[in-house]
Amino acid sequence: MIELFDTHCHIHESNAPGPSAGGVSDDEDETRRRWKKLGNPSAQQLILEAREAGVTRLLAVGCALEDSERAVALAAEEENVWASIGIHPHESSQYVGNAEALERFASLVSKSKVVAVGECGLDYFYTHSSREAQIEVLRFQLALAQKHNLPLVFHVREAFDDFWPVFDEFEGLRGIIHSFTADEKVLAEILKRGLYVGLNGIMTFTKSDEQLAAAKAVPLNRLVLETDAPFLTPAPDRATICQPKHVRTTAEFLCKLRDESLETLAEVTTQNAQAMFGLK
Repeated sequence: MIELFDTHCHIHESNAPGPSAGGVSDDEDETRRRWKKLGNPSAQQLILEAREAGVTRLLAVGCALEDSERAVALAAEEENVWASIGIHPHESSQYVGNAEALERFASLVSKSKVVAVGECGLDYFYTHSSREAQIEVLRFQLALAQKHNLPLVFHVREAFDDFWPVFDEFEGLRGIIHSFTADEKVLAEILKRGLYVGLNGIMTFTKSDEQLAAAKAVPLNRLVLETDAPFLTPAPDRATICQPKHVRTTAEFLCKLRDESLETLAEVTTQNAQAMFGLK
């Protein structure tokens, strides 16, 4: 039986409360709009459909304080679902100087089934938060992960030149570069630091030969699979909302691209994720 691990999804938002003034970010609103388009399925329904497709383990990834709390709550309720707590770079400005929110966020590391910190990093494609705010909040999360010996889930978009110097300030960090879409030069920097590479549906529809070449070059022992559900639905299902079950579609594409069997890709990437998150 094929068993896959979705190392990055946002299913804890699928039936979350609606937007409220000052309490929901634009990113969270967009996540909820996509789940609403799918009919607001319960997280339990999404998990069931994933398991039917062979996706037996999932990581619910937080992007803000309240969002992370919902990820933690879902993980506590569901078998084979774990949580990562994070402050997305887009949300960074809300937390600079907000000691109370950061303290509340940091307290989540001790909650049951929290196995990582992130989604954190730098995003210079958009300017929802200043670069200075993004770097400050990234450093806070790197220090938190280092203190508690947790891996990190990184979001880095058009910002590796600034990301690496900040990352290198901290010793002993480990983690995943989520939604990898860079070239082999960036891949070399990732592998040099012992990080894992997360590939998702983008690879099934990218037009970039450089991206595909880099995806093919990722060593199998450094590769993990993900969806970013409800975003980045793989081809040929682009017109639908992405769900954790779509990990299998991406896996089947990567098998052909990389000339590997589905059985091997599933077994090794699942083992990689379990090792990264300290799971059996």
